[in-house]
Formats: sequence, C-alpha cells, structure tokens
Amino acid sequence: MMITIPQVLTQDQVAALRALINHADAPWVDGRVTAGHQGASVKHNQQFDELSDAAAQAQAMVLHALECHPGFISAALPHRVYPPLFNRYGPGMAFGAHVDGAIRLHPHTGEKLRTDISATLFLNAPEDYDGGTLQIIDTYGTHAVKLPAGDLVLYPATSLHQVTPVTRGERLACFFWIESLVRDDTRRSIAYDLDTAIQRLNQTGADRAGIDTLVGCYHNLLRQWVTT
Repeated sequence: MMITIPQVLTQDQVAALRALINHADAPWVDGRVTAGHQGASVKHNQQFDELSDAAAQAQAMVLHALECHPGFISAALPHRVYPPLFNRYGPGMAFGAHVDGAIRLHPHTGEKLRTDISATLFLNAPEDYDGGTLQIIDTYGTHAVKLPAGDLVLYPATSLHQVTPVTRGERLACFFWIESLVRDDTRRSIAYDLDTAIQRLNQTGADRAGIDTLVGCYHNLLRQWVTT
C-alpha cells in the first residue's frame, strides 16, 4: 500500500525544521554513510549527521508530529520508528533504483528494527526544484511522488524505488522507516481501509450498532495480526 498523508507538519513546523537543519554550522555528510552495499553504489546526496545535537532536535520535532497525527497512526500502525534522517539533493544529485535493507540498527540503542514501511516527508515545495522525483516501482508500474512541504508518503519497504536527478534548485526531505505492529502489507491495507470506513461512517451519523460491530471486527483482526 502506498499512501500520501497531507500536512503531517504545518508550514510553521516546516520552517522551524528547515531553519534548524540549514544552520550554517550544521553538519552535512556524504549520504552513503547510511547506505547498504547496494545503495551506496547508486546514492549521491548529502545527509544531516544523525548523531549531532541538531539532528536530535529535528528528530524529536518529526517524531512528535507523527505521534499526534491520526492518519499516520492509522496507516502505519507503528511499533517502532527509526529516528528520522534528513537529506538534500543539489543539481546533479540522485539516488538510483534500490530496495531498502530489511533490518536497521538503532543509532542510539543498537536495537534491531525491521523495516516494514519506508517514509519520505517533504520539506520544501515542488516548485523549488526540478527533477528530484521519488519514483516507487511495483507490479502496477512506476509511481511518481513529489509532494508539498509537510506532506508524507508511506510505501512498503520491499518496493524498488529511486530519486531522479535534480536539475535545478535543491530538494530537502526527511526519511525514515517504520516497524509496524502488522507486518504484512496486505493486512495493514485492509486494517487501514476498515478504519477509514469507520471514521467516515462516524461522520455521517450512520447506524451506531453497525459501526460498533465494525469497530469490533477491526480490533479483533488486529488481535489476530499484531506481532510485537
């Protein structure tokens, strides 16, 4: 399931985050420092030093916004979230086709985190740069994603994906991975559709007994599917 979630960050939050990571003294490093063997050969961008104090502040801002966003919770059913990373692409920079590694080590605890879902949170407007399109490739073709600042896209970490070369301006984004309570993408999609339908029915004043039955079905499915 690929899903876009609008306004995970407000414009004020985007501005504050960009001011933090674009500070003149902020550390940027070669993006290959967090790439696996496959990704390193096709990755050409810059990445904010994830162990810096400024990165810890930026990560906390994003994680707080995610925890408060019902759309993200419903779609991802997060168990653990890898501390968000930040990258930028200038002219000529790109990230070739690759699949994200299945396991990440938490940079602070050393715990192993299974990457069920990949996420990109856009931090500047599409008109700020040319190229730099996230392309997600699956059995239904290639999906081009270039969202407004503050919007998020979630997609299965099993997907082949790439960022096309930037030809003008600068692309700034946040990316991270989620270990979901529901490991299987098909089951996660069913749970999301059911939860979305329940919320819509609540807004229409539909039959209360029917909604309660659906809510029960939703939670009973999670009891069957959740792995921790």
